[in-house]
Amino acid sequence: MAEKNKGLEVVSRALELDPALVERVVGTSHEWEGKIFSVEHLRVELSDGSLDWREIVRHNGGAGVIAVVDGRVCLVRQYRVALGCMTLEIPAGKVDPSEPRDVCAARELTEETGLVAERLELLTESYGAPGFTNEHTSVYFAHGVTQGEAHLDDGEFLNVVWVPVETAVEAIRRGLIQDAKTVEGILAAKAFGML
Repeated sequence: MAEKNKGLEVVSRALELDPALVERVVGTSHEWEGKIFSVEHLRVELSDGSLDWREIVRHNGGAGVIAVVDGRVCLVRQYRVALGCMTLEIPAGKVDPSEPRDVCAARELTEETGLVAERLELLTESYGAPGFTNEHTSVYFAHGVTQGEAHLDDGEFLNVVWVPVETAVEAIRRGLIQDAKTVEGILAAKAFGML
């Protein structure tokens, strides 16, 4: 336990602000506002005094759920036009402004799959692409799952697929499951002994 705490101290120190690395925003230009995200150009002063630009996508973030029944993880199969292919992902969606993340996760789980969780436990959190977006995703583990009725949003088309946990882990290793929140959620649940 002492070694684990020492390692966490090293990580915590590495995350402290370092004036030699901090970029100071000196100007902001709001470029575009969409339904899901907005885009800004930031003028930043680097630690050596030089100026540069950053393109930033602002997003409310999302939440997803790892739901497991009888050794199988619940995934949704859908076509992603940005990729031009089918994906397998955990049930998830975008967080509405001021919506608690666990409420979003529970809502998306039920909307997409009909599953209802007795309780959600925060499993992991991440920033998918911190080089250009503040999008933050929370992944929860569903406890006490029961089957209810799905009610997809208008324009949302997907299929529910139940995959054995070990098959899902192997599919991640082989690059068949590539969605970041799904990869992180399944591997975190496996690492934490929840699967």
